[in-house]
Amino acid sequence: MLLTKSRMDAHDRGLRYVAKLLSLAGMEVILTRYRLPEEIVTVAVQEAVDVIGVSCSTGGHLYVAETIQESLRREEAEGAKVIFGGIIPDQDIPRMKNLGVIAVFGPGSSVEEILELISR
Repeated sequence: MLLTKSRMDAHDRGLRYVAKLLSLAGMEVILTRYRLPEEIVTVAVQEAVDVIGVSCSTGGHLYVAETIQESLRREEAEGAKVIFGGIIPDQDIPRMKNLGVIAVFGPGSSVEEILELISR
């Protein structure tokens, strides 16, 4: 699993916390920060991850989701599940799912919810 931030913001505490808990649950977690969407996909392809988790807390999530999906198609890596977490307005979630994001986890979501989803 690749966990990453897509924008330059200092809100990475939650991302680091989730990475630690997923790692303790037995998942192999690669953590990067502050990547462009295309760079996220490059790392995901190089590391052959099954899941890409993106944290967004400052906006831009629709652009990031769309660009990640386009880059996955271009790299023929559409098999990777894409999830988002952070501060994402409820009204944007349906559009993100239409873009191919399988889930959006907001504040208060549990690691168990994430594990259940990605282990399917």
